[in-house]
Amino acid sequence: MKKVCVNICRMLLAVVFILSGFVKAVDPMGTQYKINDYLAAMHLSTMLPDWAALTMAVGLSALEFSLGVFMLFAIRRRLTSRLMLVMMLLMTPLTLWLALTNPIHDCGCFGDAVVLTNWQTFWKNVVLLAAAVVVALWPKQMFRFVSESNQWIVVNYTILFVLGIAGWSLYDLPQFDFRPYKVGTDLRDGWQRTWEGEDLPYADLFLERTDTGEDITEEVLTDEGYTFLLIAPHLEQASDAHLDQINEIYEYSEVFQYPFYCLTASGPQGINRWRDLTGAEYPFCQTDDIVLKTMIRSNPGLLLLKDGVVIRKWSHNRLPSMLTSDPLDRLDIGQQPDDTVARRIIRLLLWFVLPLMLLVIADRTWAWTKWLRHRKPVQPSKTP
Repeated sequence: MKKVCVNICRMLLAVVFILSGFVKAVDPMGTQYKINDYLAAMHLSTMLPDWAALTMAVGLSALEFSLGVFMLFAIRRRLTSRLMLVMMLLMTPLTLWLALTNPIHDCGCFGDAVVLTNWQTFWKNVVLLAAAVVVALWPKQMFRFVSESNQWIVVNYTILFVLGIAGWSLYDLPQFDFRPYKVGTDLRDGWQRTWEGEDLPYADLFLERTDTGEDITEEVLTDEGYTFLLIAPHLEQASDAHLDQINEIYEYSEVFQYPFYCLTASGPQGINRWRDLTGAEYPFCQTDDIVLKTMIRSNPGLLLLKDGVVIRKWSHNRLPSMLTSDPLDRLDIGQQPDDTVARRIIRLLLWFVLPLMLLVIADRTWAWTKWLRHRKPVQPSKTP
C-alpha cells in the first residue's frame, strides 16, 4: 500500500508540474507579465527589470517542466522529491496570501490554458503539498521507467527541449495560443456580444485615433475586407530590427487599399519618436496596453483581420514578405492557416514523447534480456 500511495502521488505531481511548466514555456512573455503582476502587488515592481523578469519566467518554466519529467521517470528520486517539496512549501503560503488578499485575479499557474480562482489554486497546492510530503518521505518506493545508467539521456533531452520551446516562443510566437485573440477568433461577434451584456473579455477593446480622437473600433471590426494591425504596446520598448519589412507591408496595404493601423498605449512623445525613427506614415490608435499584450506576444507584432476575424499573427522576427503584385485573397497569408491544434499536439508528441517512449522500450528490453542471461541455469559439467 505504501508503494501504491507513493506512486499515485508521484504521478499526480509529475502531471501537474509538466503541464504547468509547459504552458509557461510556450508563453514566456505571458509568464513575465504575471511575475510583474506579483511584484506590483508586493510593491516591488521597480526592483526587477523586464529582462530579469523574463529570465525568471524562462527559468521557472524549465524548472517545473524538468522536475515533472524527472518525477515521472523517477530520476534522482531523493533530490527531485526534495526540490518539489521545497517548491510546494514556498508556493502554498504564497497562494494562501493571494486567496486572502486577492491582489491579482489568478495565480497564472497554468498560464491562460487553465484559469483558477485564488482559492482553487490554494486548495490545489494543499493537495500537491501533501503529495510532495509523501513522495519525499519514501522516494525509493518510486519505480523507475529508465535504468540509472541511461537517466542522463532523459535529463539532457528534457532540459534542451523545454529551453528550445521557450526560446522559439520568444523568437516567434507561442505554439499554443489560449488567449481571446487567437487565430480564428471572431472579434466582431465577441465585441458586439460584450456590448449586449455578455461576460466576454472584450470590454476593454477600443481603438481611438490619435490624430482625430475618433473611436474607430466598430469601423475596424465591421470592415468586410482585410485590415492590418501593427501591435506595439509600448513603442519606446519596441524592436526596430525589421523596420523595412513593416514599411514594406504598409506600402503594400496602400496599393490594395487595405486599412493599416498601429495600435499602441504610448503617448504622443513615444509615437513621435517612433515616427522619427522609422519614417512611419500609417495612422496610430490609442489602445489599452493589457489588451495589446494579450493580442500578441511580440513588440511589435502584426495581426491580420478579415471580416473581423483574426486570420494571421506574426512576430516582428517572422513578418511576411510582401514583394508581390497579388492581392491577399490570392496569397496563402490571406487565408486562415490549416495548422490546427491537433497537428501541433502531434508534432509535440513526435518530438518529445515518442523519443522518450522509444528510450523506455529499449531500456526495459535491455534490462529484461540482462535479467534472462542471469537467470539462465548453469549446465553441470560432465565427469569423464
